[in-house]
Amino acid sequence: MPKISVIMLVYNREALVPRMVKSICAQTFTDYEYIIVDNGSADRSGVIADEFAAADSRITVIHRERGNIGSGRNAGLDAAGGDYIAFVDDDDYAEPDFLAFLYGLAEAHGADIAVCGSNKEENGAVSPNHIYAYDELFLMDAEQATDAFLRRVRYNAAMPTKLIRRGMFDGIRFSGEGSYDDISTTYRYFANARMTAAHGLPKYRFYRHPGNNSSAATKHHLLNHVQLGEYLAAFRERTEYISGILPNLTELARYSEWSYMISMVEKIYGYGLKNCEEPLRFMKSELRKHWTEFYDGQHIERFEKNWMDAFIN
Repeated sequence: MPKISVIMLVYNREALVPRMVKSICAQTFTDYEYIIVDNGSADRSGVIADEFAAADSRITVIHRERGNIGSGRNAGLDAAGGDYIAFVDDDDYAEPDFLAFLYGLAEAHGADIAVCGSNKEENGAVSPNHIYAYDELFLMDAEQATDAFLRRVRYNAAMPTKLIRRGMFDGIRFSGEGSYDDISTTYRYFANARMTAAHGLPKYRFYRHPGNNSSAATKHHLLNHVQLGEYLAAFRERTEYISGILPNLTELARYSEWSYMISMVEKIYGYGLKNCEEPLRFMKSELRKHWTEFYDGQHIERFEKNWMDAFIN
């Protein structure tokens, strides 16, 4: 069996799929299988995947009816046989040593999760994908890795950039509902990993364009009540989950949930959004209810206090 299973979901990205597939086929690390899940594409994405599979025996294509991202990734997991799992997105691309770098991290440190840095490409410009870019190695237990996740200091919720030991997926799968697979799942892997090895060298590039599934999450003028409702429910579940298995992080998990709320309240008012009235009322109610814990807590930032004074007080 291969050392790594690379799983990629494709949906109506015929113009972009070849670039990602070629970047995986050109990896310096060669002991992998590449599972492409065609998630009911209406364009030639599935056909293009089949053409690549005919030319490279490491590629397997699964054609399925349209489903959400989580169910598509689960289909890939069901077919995977590698010791580790890496997810890539069909509109991005990877550096030639992406897999070698992550596998080396995992094996050298006995890590359940290995994480690399990334860049983002948007409108022809390339920049670090994360505000806290770093060029060093961090070895973390479950509590330390989840703490870093909640603080968003070394990595985010996106599944690409992470190599995860296959056994971790036996009890943690993606949700078959909703549009955002990462917010409800990624933190669970960090919270259960005995060791996470994270190094900030950028080995993956995210391509930002209007068709990104994450557009509403990164371009706040596109916020809507459906997306906000899904995020708020996922954050509530995340707080309860982390508090249950890593009680030392309860305060930080609660702060992170309220921090998201006040940030979204500020965006709703700042962009004058008219389709978010229901989640706005809910978030303002929750922030009023937990005013003292949030406002006087050790984690709150000065700008968050300013927003609380302006929008909630």
